[in-house]
Amino acid sequence: MAKNLTSRVEDYSKWYNELVVQAGLAENSAVRGCMVIKPYGYAIWENMQAQLDKMFKETGHQNAYFPLFVPKSLFEAEEKNAEGFAKECAVVTHYRLQNDPDNKGKLRVDPEAKLEEELVVRPTSEAIIWNTYKGWIQSYRDLPILINQWANVVRWEMRTRLFLRTAEFLWQEGHTAHATKEEAIKEAELMNDVYAEFAETYMAIPVIRGIKTESERFAGAVETYCIEALMQDGKALQAGTSHFLGQNFANAFDVKFTNKEGKLDYVWATSWGVSTRLMGALIMTHSDDNGLVIPPLLAPTQVVIVPIYRNEDQLAQISEKADEILKSFKKLGIRAKFDNNDMLRPGAKFAQYELQGVPLRIAIGPKDMENGTVELARRDTLTKEFLSMDKLDEVVPDLLKQIQVNLYTKALEFRNNHTTEVDDFETFKDVLENKTGFISAHWDGTAETEQKIKELTKATIRCIPLNAEKEEGTCVYSGKPSNRRVLFAKAY
Repeated sequence: MAKNLTSRVEDYSKWYNELVVQAGLAENSAVRGCMVIKPYGYAIWENMQAQLDKMFKETGHQNAYFPLFVPKSLFEAEEKNAEGFAKECAVVTHYRLQNDPDNKGKLRVDPEAKLEEELVVRPTSEAIIWNTYKGWIQSYRDLPILINQWANVVRWEMRTRLFLRTAEFLWQEGHTAHATKEEAIKEAELMNDVYAEFAETYMAIPVIRGIKTESERFAGAVETYCIEALMQDGKALQAGTSHFLGQNFANAFDVKFTNKEGKLDYVWATSWGVSTRLMGALIMTHSDDNGLVIPPLLAPTQVVIVPIYRNEDQLAQISEKADEILKSFKKLGIRAKFDNNDMLRPGAKFAQYELQGVPLRIAIGPKDMENGTVELARRDTLTKEFLSMDKLDEVVPDLLKQIQVNLYTKALEFRNNHTTEVDDFETFKDVLENKTGFISAHWDGTAETEQKIKELTKATIRCIPLNAEKEEGTCVYSGKPSNRRVLFAKAY
């Protein structure tokens, strides 16, 4: 397995692209802008999906599935939503192919098979779902509706990068309906908290919880809550969003209900989602020049056992011991494997598992069998130690917990060291270019200032932190009064 990765310092973007491919996570496909997620990458995504799905269900949500295609008339019903996604939409106009009479062996679109109404390949599902909810909701007794779907969406991106921005990607999207404004806001806040808990507890990624400015909100939302993470190159990455949609979609699709007072009212809504972009966040937060570093809670394989032997007798003895260790680990809920593949030498296997970010590696050779020991290597610190075999059940579970905590702590220290308070625009530009990271600065609250800063520096307001304290000051660009700081950064 190749491992000559470009270093992060030399070219961070190239390092990322090489790592995704060499570690067997994903590759570009024959379809421009789309990716093939390979088994190892999909295994990590499945672990993310399983944990998130559990958390959604614990908060009362159920899974359902809605069509991939959205009639254009439904899509354009909520004007802001339609306008926001219009440039990214793939559109189906015909329903049949036919043999091309002018080009033998080739096909063409049948000109007689034009659809009466074009179908939009969903970039998001609010339109088709709210049209469906209209038939489900008559009374307050039908509320709340708490639905999630695991699906794929298409947003026709011109500049793509594996996991971070592709024309088609996998995600989940929650769509909920409520009887009151307060209930819907509480739901949007709750799901943003669920995303933050998942990112910090399972992905070991510290995040900032906040709300987006009006210009950065989801198209059609009244308020967008978000979690923002900081990558090792000092750029921010939006890791999840939760939207309070008000009554906008209920108005657009005429979804009314009879409330407890017997009066008709429009339903209140939320939507929320995370995607395979989380894979990009995981890679860029923890990995190093040697390859991936995967938090144990999400690693497909938490421990790999590699035999070192000269003959079949030695392999047989090591295999017997490895089988005992695997059975013991299984009882402890540890995902482990024994690599007895004789096509690769131990050194090549070590390099492979280092590249793929397996948290712990155990090597067992003839001398280890004699001494009753193993060599235990940590991926996060690249340190090794010799350990008695009879202590593995005690030490390994604790080590996995230590690695999980260490990755979070390291990422938090990086974020803290790359979050800078700035009070003037010259310093703002200097920090942005040379130190990078989050910039905490005053903003006058106007879209004009926000846009001007973006034009001059390519930095955007990532969020208004939810825990931001009121603080009188002056806008870093305009000099106008401001009562709190917001977070700026360049972003993916």
